[in-house]
Amino acid sequence: MPKIVDPEERRRAVAEAVFRVVCRDGLEQASLRNVAAEAGLAIGSVRHYFDGHTELMVFAMREMSARVITRLTAHADRLLDTSAPLTPAEQREIVVGMLAEVLPLDDERRTEVIVWLSFAAAARTRPELRPHADELYDGLLALTTRTLEGARRAGRLRPQADVALEARRLCALLDGLSLEAAFHPGRLDADTMLAVLRTHLTALTRAAED
Repeated sequence: MPKIVDPEERRRAVAEAVFRVVCRDGLEQASLRNVAAEAGLAIGSVRHYFDGHTELMVFAMREMSARVITRLTAHADRLLDTSAPLTPAEQREIVVGMLAEVLPLDDERRTEVIVWLSFAAAARTRPELRPHADELYDGLLALTTRTLEGARRAGRLRPQADVALEARRLCALLDGLSLEAAFHPGRLDADTMLAVLRTHLTALTRAAED
């Protein structure tokens, strides 16, 4: 009896092969043939699930974005859960954990950062990829804006803070930490990245909590 294959599960497995090839060899090596070999499939099998290279790249970008956003949303849901009141310190640690999801603190997140940077660089000259490259950044900006607005409503944000500006500054901080850690892993470890993030968040809220 032939084995029944879940199409979405197979497509996700091919996307994981894309991630491994891109992280190890670079995006330019993520051809259909190389990805098929990485996934242990015949190239015809990959073509069965994807019309071509562009569709495969778009799907991989969406898959990467979706799994990061899922993790971010889980933290955000804890912050918004009114059934379990949190202290300011607990809320701040949840925010740290949420934002740390986009930092290369371990092997999994380092792979995600390297792959995403590769996708984002390719999107600069490939218009078909641009909307998908923007999706994660726009989602992160919206999430940081929402988080800072919540802190302001709770009276824990510096009174003079410009939420829109601070949200962009926070995203820029995350981008800078990710870039340095991905390209120079020996110069910036996980503890230092978390310390920088905590220091920045404390500077935003200290005046309101003192």
